Amino acid sequence: MAMTDTQIRNAKPAEKPYKLTDARGLYLLVTPRGGRWWRFDYRFAGKRKTLSLGTYPDVPLKHARDRLDEARRLVGNGVDPGDARKAQKAAETAAESFKAVALEWVDNFSAKWTDSHTHQIIRRLEKDIFPWLGRRPIREITAPELLALLRRIESRGAIETAYRAKMSCGQIFRYAVATGRAERDPSADLRGALPHRKVKHRPTLTDPKPIGGLLRAIENYDGYFVVKSALRFAPLVFVRPGELRHAEWSEIDLNQAEWRIPGHKMKMREQHIVPLAQQAVVVLRELYPLTGRGKYLFPSVRTVSRPISENTINAALRRMGYTTDEMCGHGFRGMASTMLHEMGFQPDWIERQLAHAERNSVRAAYNHAQHLPERRQMMQSWADFLGRLREGADVTPLHSKHAR
Repeated sequence: MAMTDTQIRNAKPAEKPYKLTDARGLYLLVTPRGGRWWRFDYRFAGKRKTLSLGTYPDVPLKHARDRLDEARRLVGNGVDPGDARKAQKAAETAAESFKAVALEWVDNFSAKWTDSHTHQIIRRLEKDIFPWLGRRPIREITAPELLALLRRIESRGAIETAYRAKMSCGQIFRYAVATGRAERDPSADLRGALPHRKVKHRPTLTDPKPIGGLLRAIENYDGYFVVKSALRFAPLVFVRPGELRHAEWSEIDLNQAEWRIPGHKMKMREQHIVPLAQQAVVVLRELYPLTGRGKYLFPSVRTVSRPISENTINAALRRMGYTTDEMCGHGFRGMASTMLHEMGFQPDWIERQLAHAERNSVRAAYNHAQHLPERRQMMQSWADFLGRLREGADVTPLHSKHAR
């Protein structure tokens, strides 16, 4: 006989568990402590099995019968409902694992990143985070568990990497909170837990006399002409090393003396215009007969289908006698920034030419000015200044007449 809601409500606990039976294998198990559990007994592959269908009153009689119908349908189709439930639970757990949420976060936000930044993020996740946290449900990860992971990175002396891993994890946890898969960001509890990191500025030259010496060393460089051209071009445009390496002829307009770098190559994902001084145009016109038929301005010596490697410029500087503490490829940016400020150029022009993000969000919302005419003048003045230094002139870079 089928059960009724009244029977279920009136069911009292006894000294031993007992059953209230319904139709087609459904029954309610009443425990001595007052628990009321829906159960379904069935046979599958010759074995007797029991499937839990929930508890009363959370699952009322009607819903229990609906769950029974679904379970019987699976059995009829040759599927064990118990195994199907385990598979579903495993899929749900995987969908809410740290790795699943992290990869979803990367997929949603990487459109705003450069390819190299995306590669670095994914590599850090795969090397330092996923092996230990990847399968864990993200809502269950605790601050001590995250700290143990960061200590593992720290133990190999990679303090900066530990900080960057913590930052990435924090962004992933906050994304999980926003999408309803975590309650909070445990990385926020780790403030001060890692050793203080020493800020190491990239080496550069900011005194006119050593800069002149560097420029003369570049002119005397007797290596691969493409690398020499990159070395001559770098101080004239002071872009990031990755932007320099991946420069393409299709981005260059020699007649307009302009290099337009597409947004997908830039750190801030916005197109960047680099005015080319006369000296920069000369470098490219000399280079064009050698590489102009290909894609890249500065192709690898091994294959024109790839640009020079990320270590090429630094290796050339070492060959010229500059140590890792004296100069690097990124140092041309620091050199230009320091000297242009000393020359009295407007900070907005310099920051725009460096393609730096505006740190003041309110100001950034209104500061859309490209300052292109002023930057053209500044870049030509900078190239002229470098030319005088290369020739050995005794130049004091303060209060440039071109600055205002």
